[in-house]
Amino acid sequence: METQSKNNETNPELPILKKGIFYAILDDPAFIIMEDKTKRGLTVQERSLDEKYDVNSDKGMIYDMDGIGHKVGIRWYFPKDKYGFDTVLEHATEMEQRYRKIREETCPDY
Repeated sequence: METQSKNNETNPELPILKKGIFYAILDDPAFIIMEDKTKRGLTVQERSLDEKYDVNSDKGMIYDMDGIGHKVGIRWYFPKDKYGFDTVLEHATEMEQRYRKIREETCPDY
């Protein structure tokens, strides 16, 4: 675990493999990192297993209008020995489509 990059803000030299409006895919020596760009600036509070992707992820806390905190993924670490770029790109494309749909519904004039 110690070889994992802590986050892109402390490791800005990681090469970007691909980026979209809402995501970036970064090339770490041991991992392909998928980063949710909508969570930029969110403080990492923990690194734990993400149930959806079954990989470790950095998570932060966001609060709803009632002040209830929700843990959300900021970036996901896909081990290169288990996952290829195409798999990570599929996940990133899915994220991009989900955020585009939200934007269309909430900001129709965008």
